[in-house]
Amino acid sequence: MQELNLPPFAYKLTQSGPNPQIWDILRRKYIVLTPEEWVRQHIVHYLIDHLGYPKGLLSLERAHAYNQRRKRTDLCAFGPDGKTLLLVECKAPSVPITAATAHQAATYNQTIGAPLLLLTNGLQHYCWRVDFELRTNERLAEIPPYAGTRAE
Repeated sequence: MQELNLPPFAYKLTQSGPNPQIWDILRRKYIVLTPEEWVRQHIVHYLIDHLGYPKGLLSLERAHAYNQRRKRTDLCAFGPDGKTLLLVECKAPSVPITAATAHQAATYNQTIGAPLLLLTNGLQHYCWRVDFELRTNERLAEIPPYAGTRAE
C-alpha cells in the first residue's frame, strides 16, 4: 500500500483468497484492504494514538438518512454527551479532494450536525469548524485534539 501523509501504525494483515485484509480495531475483525480502507485505518489510529480520541467514541461506516436514502459516513467521533463531534470523509489516495468532495461531506453533515468536518485522501487533509447557527465554516490548520467537549 501507498505511504500516506499520516504517522505509521502497527497494523496486522492477513490474506483471504485473492484479497489482503487489515485488522480493524473498531469493528474487531479483518476488513478487505482497499486504498480507501488504508486511509480510514490510518485516520482511526491517528485520532486515537496522536489526538486522544477515545476508541469507544469512534464509529465507522455509520448509517444515516439523507433525502430519504440510506447513506454511510466513513467515520464519526462522538463527544461524551453522545453528540457527533467530528465527521470524517475518506477517499483513496488516488482520489483528489475537490469541491465536489467537500460538498458531499457538507451535505451529509446537514443531517449529522458535527461541528468538525475532516476530508482526507491520506495525502491531503482538510478540516473545518462548522457553525450551524451562524452558517459559517472556518478552515483549520490542523485536526483539533479530543477535548471531550463540543468543538471549542
